[in-house]
Amino acid sequence: MNHLPKLKIAVVGAGRIGKIHAETIARRVPQAELAGVADVVEAAARETAVQYDVPYTTDYHEFLHDSHIDAIAICSATHTHTQIIQEAAAAGKHIFCEKPIDHDLKKIDAALTAVAQANIKFQVGFNRRFDANFRKVRQMITEGKIGQPHILRITSRDPAPPPIAYIKVSGGIFLDMTIHDFDMARYLIGSEVEELFVAAGVMVDPAIGKAGDLDTAVITLKFTNGVIGTIDNSRQAVYGYDQRVEVFGEKGMVAVGNNTPDTHIYANADGIHSAKPLYFFLERYMDSYIAEMQAFVEAVVTDKEPPVGGQDGRIPVVMGLAARKSWEENRPVRLSEISPT
Repeated sequence: MNHLPKLKIAVVGAGRIGKIHAETIARRVPQAELAGVADVVEAAARETAVQYDVPYTTDYHEFLHDSHIDAIAICSATHTHTQIIQEAAAAGKHIFCEKPIDHDLKKIDAALTAVAQANIKFQVGFNRRFDANFRKVRQMITEGKIGQPHILRITSRDPAPPPIAYIKVSGGIFLDMTIHDFDMARYLIGSEVEELFVAAGVMVDPAIGKAGDLDTAVITLKFTNGVIGTIDNSRQAVYGYDQRVEVFGEKGMVAVGNNTPDTHIYANADGIHSAKPLYFFLERYMDSYIAEMQAFVEAVVTDKEPPVGGQDGRIPVVMGLAARKSWEENRPVRLSEISPT
């Protein structure tokens, strides 16, 4: 039996993603214990806390001052992340932070400096790295099954756009949606992107354009190791949550398709039919949320580096800022234009 003490984690932010992590910590990660829930909206904090019989507060500082709490899971609004990171680091708490760390590189750098000085564990919530499909692709690439990769293709399409109120504060499609695909590109190829080019527009809802954002995009990536990549995004795939990857190389190709509720195929005179992809990201990626939190807990308990660190959180933001610049100026943009390092 495992008699190691459980890692006590408090969740800051009780919105949709905060509720996911609270349930995961409370019920799905044996080495973790949900120590409390904080949210500026008292009713939200109370609802989640009561569900798991833990304390709640509207002031997360109470958890930072609690010596019995080992770690903080930051699931609050993006603009609050870096302040909480710096305060949690100063309090000696290990930190799991949802993506993006921030939309501003200077704020990100200040937060990562605080983390380094405090010598605590810090993990960013790019959960798709922990998806069994994408991990298999990465494994086959690193094992040399397809030889040197040549072409990467990522398709990432949401079933429906988020509310306009959310879009206005999201940082835009590249920092909100495509940021997952930027991380996935780096993860799968194992190399950095040096230049990208964006073709994008508003094809789903004119209100998204009026809010200053885009809803449809194709991004071309050039990696330092020579690989050429493409990402295509849409805010609305009427048939479900479309998440596919293909990597083509000198010795072959590896691809993964969508998860479906079942794998039946029905053939009749009208054609070949099968189930639609899972509709919502929670259905598609629930197992990966569990796996990423398990990895964070393991990193703290065994004193090793988390698998998705601070620079893994920073670089996709650089890519997102470069993507926006590329679209605005209609030209390829090198990442060094956004951040020299």
